[in-house]
Amino acid sequence: MSKKADREGLSLVYRVMYRIRSLGWHLYGPAQLGEQDDPHRRLERERAAKVAAARSARLEREAREGR
Repeated sequence: MSKKADREGLSLVYRVMYRIRSLGWHLYGPAQLGEQDDPHRRLERERAAKVAAARSARLEREAREGR
């Protein structure tokens, strides 16, 4: 996946705050948790969901305009 596709639909402010939160969880988060309970993994899942939603909205918009 290209770098552009990894950040599609994410504002600069969101990306900066994501990095800060990610670093915070890395430094101060819990030592070991399961995949479901890990706040770092939850943050990654939230980001992936935002990118997927933005991508689907873009594809829908392009499909409507392409008619």
